[in-house]
Amino acid sequence: MTISFKIIFYEDRNFQGRSYEGNSDCTDLHSHFNRCNSIQVESGNWMVYERPNYMGYQYFLRRGEYPDYQRWMGFNDCVRSCRTIPQHQGSHRMKVYERSDSGGQTMEFTDDCPSLYDRFHNSDIHSCNVIDGYWLFYEHPNYRGRQYLLRPGEYRRFSDWGAMNPRIGSMKRISYSN
Repeated sequence: MTISFKIIFYEDRNFQGRSYEGNSDCTDLHSHFNRCNSIQVESGNWMVYERPNYMGYQYFLRRGEYPDYQRWMGFNDCVRSCRTIPQHQGSHRMKVYERSDSGGQTMEFTDDCPSLYDRFHNSDIHSCNVIDGYWLFYEHPNYRGRQYLLRPGEYRRFSDWGAMNPRIGSMKRISYSN
């Protein structure tokens, strides 16, 4: 099955104003629009970023309509890059570590975790290894706050996934949406 990706960015709220349609990763959207106040995701899962080159605040978007930036939990109307999230079939598996460079105690996850602290009495993750699937870390419990996309691979320190500190409140597997 071939997966298609389609996202439309609008400068104004409620899908008004200048628009730009994308169907693949883009490191710098600045030449296509000045601000982004609404988004329509027609297919695929996407991560949009506040700054070019997949930097700054990250926002996970699945198929649907987002008539203003607060609907995708945005802090402002600035979107400067976007990335597709490929479909993953099968299990999800990730190991997290209490220290950098995969050091200290480890925990393995195969399911969503709405509160890391409630489950393990600790919410600091300094490094991780995503073995299968795509995951989102959230700054706060119950999938709230800043979001961080984790693709398969090794993250030797929390700054590798874009965080400024190791505090993670919850984590969720990314499932495909067409």
